[in-house]
Amino acid sequence: MAIVTRLRSFAHTVALIKIHVVFVTKYRHPVIHGDIEDDIKNLTMNICQKNDCILEDAKADLGANDHIHLLIDLAPKVSVSRLCNTIKTVTSREIKKRYAEELKPYYWKPVFWKRGFSAISSGGAPLSVLKQYIENQGYDD
Repeated sequence: MAIVTRLRSFAHTVALIKIHVVFVTKYRHPVIHGDIEDDIKNLTMNICQKNDCILEDAKADLGANDHIHLLIDLAPKVSVSRLCNTIKTVTSREIKKRYAEELKPYYWKPVFWKRGFSAISSGGAPLSVLKQYIENQGYDD
């Protein structure tokens, strides 16, 4: 997966919005590995494409196998919460269906992810540089 570091053009907007998202499995069961991790990545990539977003990277925690990190280039028309909820809903449904037997000892309800998510803006300049840039507007134009 390639990392995009240039502005993307949309209808009347240009944007470069990177978010680092983390989803945690319900009860922190260590079930994200192998084919499950690959399926989560592929499902997430398809959802992102349908929403004009780009999944730039995705990796499950190698030690705990109970959460996954996603780096997404977000389209400005898409809300973070809507995209994350769509990803969680679709991946939960599909993973529970595809791996029912493997997940049976861990999950007896139709859930896969813990409630909520972590979303952190990322990329670009450090906040101190951005603050200085904003404060100096008009001086170096």
